[in-house]
Amino acid sequence: MKPVDLARKLRREAAFEPAALDRGKAVLMAAIRQQVAPRRRPTIVPQVPYEDINAALAFLERAFGFREIPTARFVSADGVLLHATVEFGDSLVGVGGQGHHGAISPMSGGVESQFISVQVDDVDAHYQRAVAAGARIADELRDHSWGERTYWALDLEGHRWRFGQPIREVPQSESRGRPGQE
Repeated sequence: MKPVDLARKLRREAAFEPAALDRGKAVLMAAIRQQVAPRRRPTIVPQVPYEDINAALAFLERAFGFREIPTARFVSADGVLLHATVEFGDSLVGVGGQGHHGAISPMSGGVESQFISVQVDDVDAHYQRAVAAGARIADELRDHSWGERTYWALDLEGHRWRFGQPIREVPQSESRGRPGQE
């Protein structure tokens, strides 16, 4: 119930029983605090380096459905975008220029040192979106013995992204292999 609706209810009850307002005060304050509490940031936020941050942001939105947080942009005095943050569900990913903190894009260094795994609600629809936007598919959609359906894609600079969706519960005793062992 919204705080305003709760306040109206408490006011009506207080007309018949003044003590109801005192009892409802804690409930009302808890409802107000819940509505204004700041969103908790994720504990871990990967930072991914790119040669062209603007192109990366456009691609991540178009192909993978990420959304840039406009208030999280860092721009230099001469107008160059240095860092941005994108969100997907309740997760964040930092998008920065290469060389920042010693990290470089696979496009420049020819090395992949990590990948990012993202859980989606509909992996088939997500796959179709990525293909339509020109993402390079590194591993086609497939079901795994551990109960997940996944695909792998490379972004415009060669970073590896794994997208998956749980499709069924599998008891550990029945699982034939784990991710990376199938």
